[in-house]
Amino acid sequence: MAFQFPVRIYWEDTDAGGIVFYANYLKFFERARTEWLRSFGLSQQVLREQTGGIFVVTEARLRYLQPARLDDQLLVTACLTEKGRVSMTIEQQALLQPSAHMPAAAPTLLSEATVRIGFVDAATLRPARIPADLLELLS
Repeated sequence: MAFQFPVRIYWEDTDAGGIVFYANYLKFFERARTEWLRSFGLSQQVLREQTGGIFVVTEARLRYLQPARLDDQLLVTACLTEKGRVSMTIEQQALLQPSAHMPAAAPTLLSEATVRIGFVDAATLRPARIPADLLELLS
């Protein structure tokens, strides 16, 4: 099951047309991945302190299907789909939550992403092995 993180759309998220600026979906997906790690008891700072490493995005592919608008409530997901010794692939979705007017409606898929994150040494930014206990924890 995918991790889920709620996001509300504010003025600062929208463009002149009143819809979410496309690049902001990257921010929403980043927040969901960060909170996904926290759900395992790992903040980015703790991860750095305990392992000497950090995760960095090495590739992101996004697909936009429908726009989000001011005051919309989204549910942003993160699901680990592939893990290796130095990188992981996470599938993500931004879903529009049903409104109070239509509470029984299913969430609407607005955007989806495939994000590859690599583990690097925090001091040198060179690729490093993801600690085995961390890989096991995230499984």
